Amino acid sequence: MEHSMQSSTIVDVLEKILDKGVVIAGDITVGIADIELLTIKIRLIVASVDKAKEIGMDWWETDPYLTSKASEHSTKALEEENKRLLERLESLEESLSANRIISTE
Repeated sequence: MEHSMQSSTIVDVLEKILDKGVVIAGDITVGIADIELLTIKIRLIVASVDKAKEIGMDWWETDPYLTSKASEHSTKALEEENKRLLERLESLEESLSANRIISTE
C-alpha cells in the first residue's frame, strides 16, 4: 500500500511540473588566468506541449526536420510571397508602359 502512495506522489509532482513548467538555466565558463576561452549557456524548459504553446514556444511545429506541416507551411508562404511579387511586378510594368505612352505623345 505504501508503494502506491509513493508512485501517486511522483505522478502528482510530474503532473505539476508539466502543468506549470520548470526552467533550468546555467552558464559554464572555461578560462585560464582570467581569460575567458569558452562560455556555454544551457537553458532547459520542461513543460507540457499545451503549456509550451501557451508561453509561445512552438518551434517544433515549424521545424521541417520534425514535422511535415512545416514544409507545407513553408511552401504556402513562398507561394504567397511569389504571388505578391508577381502582382507587384505587373503593377510596375503597367506603370512603366503608361509612362512610355505619355512620354512619346
